[in-house]
Amino acid sequence: MIDRLAVFGATGDLSARYLLPALAALRAAGHLGDRFRLTCVGRQDWHGEQFRHWAAAQLDRHGESWPADARKAVVASARYQRADVTDPADVASVVAGDGPVAVYLALPPAVFPIVVTALHDVGLPAGSRIALEKPFGEDLDSAVRLNRLLDDLVPEQAVFRVDHFLAMTTVQNVLGSRLANRVLEPIWNSSHVAEVEIVWDERLTLEGRAGYYDGVGALKDMVQNHLLQLLCLVAMEPPISLGERDLRDRKVDVLRSVRPPTGEDILRRTHRARYTAGRVGDREVPAYVDEEGVDPGHRTETFAEVELELDGWRWSGTTFRLRSGKALGDDRKEIAVRFRHVPHLPLGLSGEVLPNVLRFGLDPEDLTLDLTGIGSHTRTLVPLTLTARTEPPDLPAYSQVLLDVLSGNAALSIRGDEAEESWRVLTPVLSAWSEDLVPLREYPAGSGGPVSVREDAL
Repeated sequence: MIDRLAVFGATGDLSARYLLPALAALRAAGHLGDRFRLTCVGRQDWHGEQFRHWAAAQLDRHGESWPADARKAVVASARYQRADVTDPADVASVVAGDGPVAVYLALPPAVFPIVVTALHDVGLPAGSRIALEKPFGEDLDSAVRLNRLLDDLVPEQAVFRVDHFLAMTTVQNVLGSRLANRVLEPIWNSSHVAEVEIVWDERLTLEGRAGYYDGVGALKDMVQNHLLQLLCLVAMEPPISLGERDLRDRKVDVLRSVRPPTGEDILRRTHRARYTAGRVGDREVPAYVDEEGVDPGHRTETFAEVELELDGWRWSGTTFRLRSGKALGDDRKEIAVRFRHVPHLPLGLSGEVLPNVLRFGLDPEDLTLDLTGIGSHTRTLVPLTLTARTEPPDLPAYSQVLLDVLSGNAALSIRGDEAEESWRVLTPVLSAWSEDLVPLREYPAGSGGPVSVREDAL
C-alpha cells in the first residue's frame, strides 16, 4: 500500500467534488493511516494555509456525509505546491522523496503527454504508480502515442486509466446478476435480447466546465469511455475470474467484436445535437452557444447517440444503443436490457403485451424488471414492475478508485489495448461528425432531446 499521493490539478473541480471527499471516506473507513501524505499541485500562487482553507471548505460542501475528524485528517495530511507541470524541475520536486508515490493526473487529456514526458525525464521512485482521468487521449493516434510514453515510464500494471463508473455498485451488479443467477445467463444472448440501451441523460448543464467540455463534447466525454465500458460488462463472455487479466481480456474481446459504423450506417445510426435556451426545472438555461466560455465555432454536441452491433455468436442481431445528453428534462441513467416478445400468446388474453425490460439503475442505484401480468379483470394483461434496491456501497466510486491505485489492484482500470480499441470503435463516427456529414440538431433545454431520437427510445 503506497502512503504517498500526488495530485496534479488538485485545485480543479474533480479534486473538489470527488477526490478530496473520496480520501475522507477512505480515512473514515480506516484505509488511510497517519503516515499518509497528500501533495496537491496547482497553478494558483497559494501558500499551504490558503490551500488547506480551500480544501476544508470543499470537504464541508461536498464531503459533509463523512465524519469531521476524517475530513480534518485529510486536510492536515495535505501540502500544497505551486508547479508548472511542463517543467521537469517542478515535477521532480513534487515526486521527490523516499519510497514509491502514486501520481494522479486530474488534468485535461491534452496535457497528459507533457506531464508523462516530464515524469519520464525526472524518473519515478521504484514501485510508483500513475493514474490518468478519462478520456484517455483525444483520438486513436494520441492514445497510441500516450501508451508508448507510459510504457517507457512504468510497467503496464502500474498504469491506472481511471473510469469511476466501473467502481459503481450497480455496475458491479451487472456482473453479479448475470453470472450468479441461472435464470439470466441462459437467456443473455441475441435469441432473447432485442436491444440494450445504455443511457446517461442528465438535467445538468455545463456547471462551469466549459473550458474542458467545449473541446470534448458528449461523444468523447461519455460515450467513448463510460458507456463503452458498460457495454463491455453487459456483453462480455463470463470470465474465468474477476482478476485484472481475466476481466480485462474479456472486455477487450467485446471491443474487438464491435463493428464500427461506416458509410450510410453513420448517417442512420448516429445522432448529435446541442441544447438551445429553455427551462430545466425551475432554472432558465441559456443556449449552449451562449454559455460562458463556449466557442460556437467548435460546434460541440451536448447530446450523442450511437447504435452499435457486435460480430459474434452471442450478440449477432442485438442492437446496442449508447446515449448521453445534457440539459434534458429528466435524469435517466440506466442500462436497459429489452427482451424479445413471446413467440405466441394464447387466445383469450386481452391487453397490450409489453416487452420485458431489465433495468440497472445507475443513479439512483436500483434494479427493476418490467413484466406483464394479469390485472383485476380476468385475462386482461397489465404492466407490472418489480423493484429491488441495492445495498449502499461500503465506499463511494472514487474512494474505490483511489484505494485501487494505492493498493495496486488494477482490475477496474483500463488496460492500454482496451483504451485503443475504444477509440477504434468510434473513429469513423468522430471523422464523419468533424466533417459535418451528420447534422448537428438542436433541442430545447428541459426537453427530452432531439425529437427524431426520442421516437426510437425504449
